[in-house]
Amino acid sequence: MKKLIARFSLFIFLSFIWINTQAQQGFELGGWLGGAFYFGDLNTQFDVTHPGPAGGAIARYNFNNRLCARLGINYGFLRADDAYSDNAFERRRNINFRTHLGDLSTHFEFNFFPYIHGSRDYFYTPYLYVGASLFTYNPYAIYNGEKTPPLRELGTEGQFIGEEYATFQKALNYGGGLKFDITAEWSVNIEVSFRKLFTDYLDDVSTVYPDMGEVRGNRPAVGDIAVLASDPSLPDDEGNLLGMEGRQRGDGANKDSYNFFSVGLVYYFGNLKCPKISR
Repeated sequence: MKKLIARFSLFIFLSFIWINTQAQQGFELGGWLGGAFYFGDLNTQFDVTHPGPAGGAIARYNFNNRLCARLGINYGFLRADDAYSDNAFERRRNINFRTHLGDLSTHFEFNFFPYIHGSRDYFYTPYLYVGASLFTYNPYAIYNGEKTPPLRELGTEGQFIGEEYATFQKALNYGGGLKFDITAEWSVNIEVSFRKLFTDYLDDVSTVYPDMGEVRGNRPAVGDIAVLASDPSLPDDEGNLLGMEGRQRGDGANKDSYNFFSVGLVYYFGNLKCPKISR
């Protein structure tokens, strides 16, 4: 994946050198609405039937009719629940999470076709992009109808106080879509974007079950809820829970990820060229 992103970045850079720099330039501003999707230890089957709401703001600068730079400020609500899974182990594990997510992203876009606002011939194009993101999150869960405190503060995998995972993280972003004019200034962007994360704690699940006595002892004031959040599993026929110390709780080798599907409306502030009539 890193090699693919590096090659695409080089391709964009070379395109910037060779493409006619006298082509249409200018700023665009807009916003988008859509859905946020989570993939990770609590959604190993890539279920896309439980999205959360999402939206954001777009600022784009067109260097020419092929290459753009873009800044995005985005919000998403992510959620997952083992109850949705078809996997017997995951259903018995019975963990869930929710989080509000803030995302600041920047990237370069490459238009496959020349894209010129005001043109009757070049008013649409598919595009790809690659860049980087910073995001913040703070997962919690719902058990017995009540919202837990932030899960990182409970040490659900045995983290001591001061060893909690960070809730401000970086990511690679990449994606693509289709943009097309509806007037000379206004355009619609339909896009799917992906975030490759470097953390496996977006959902508060990563490694193995800890010793529940330590979980309770590490944070006595919230010990009971910490134990419940660590192991809310359904008991077997003999009344035993799943959370034996050292037993797999998540898969730290595979990092979590989140995606956005968006439909945006964007306004162009640059100079417009007189449309040419095709013959």
